[in-house]
Amino acid sequence: MSDRRDFFGKALGAFAGLGALGALYAAKRTWDPLPSVKAAGFTTVDLSKAEPNVLYTEMWRGKPIFILKVAKDDKAYSDKRLINVGGDKFFIAIGLCTHLGCIPAYFPDKHKFICACHGGQFDAAGEVLKSPPPSPLVIPPFKVDGKKVVLGEAGPEYKKLQEAGVVA
Repeated sequence: MSDRRDFFGKALGAFAGLGALGALYAAKRTWDPLPSVKAAGFTTVDLSKAEPNVLYTEMWRGKPIFILKVAKDDKAYSDKRLINVGGDKFFIAIGLCTHLGCIPAYFPDKHKFICACHGGQFDAAGEVLKSPPPSPLVIPPFKVDGKKVVLGEAGPEYKKLQEAGVVA
């Protein structure tokens, strides 16, 4: 009788252990990010066909990303916030005003961004021209790969901007 009781005790313990493993697996799956979120982590943008002074907008992690190829005759061309991609200079930033998070509009004839919410203005490199924005437009983490930019990955160019104090 004791052997039979030991067998049922071990069988019950093994069954409970398998149930616990199944519960842990299910819990881990709920903590993992969804595939759609993982896919939104990195965005590759091909800049080989970008035209000067034309604003391109990409989406990254649910936020608009402004990409602007700055013409050599633009006043902002020598700004330290611009990124060199394949010999051309680009302005890349999260397209949300640093004041209240509104999306500024780009005016190509004036070479500046104007926020409709409270009239804040930024130049073609994202620097504040007119308050109330407290800081320049935010540069997202990026990595330059030839004529492409990978958003979401902090490459050496981004780290140089961090060391220079241009990005937080």
